[in-house]
Amino acid sequence: MPRVYRCAFCGREIPPGTGMTYVKKDGTILRFCSRKCRVSMLEMKRDPRKLKWTLKYKKQA
Repeated sequence: MPRVYRCAFCGREIPPGTGMTYVKKDGTILRFCSRKCRVSMLEMKRDPRKLKWTLKYKKQA
């Protein structure tokens, strides 16, 4: 049975065979469900707790 991962930014489940994996220089593995999440975290350095479309925002409220 394939393992189901969660997006490092929004917290949603990533279906097997989809998504992107990003490995930082220190060896940390980040998995993203979409380009929107990857760009928001790595390039724009946004806080997922402040965006209404993320699950991390909903858990905080």
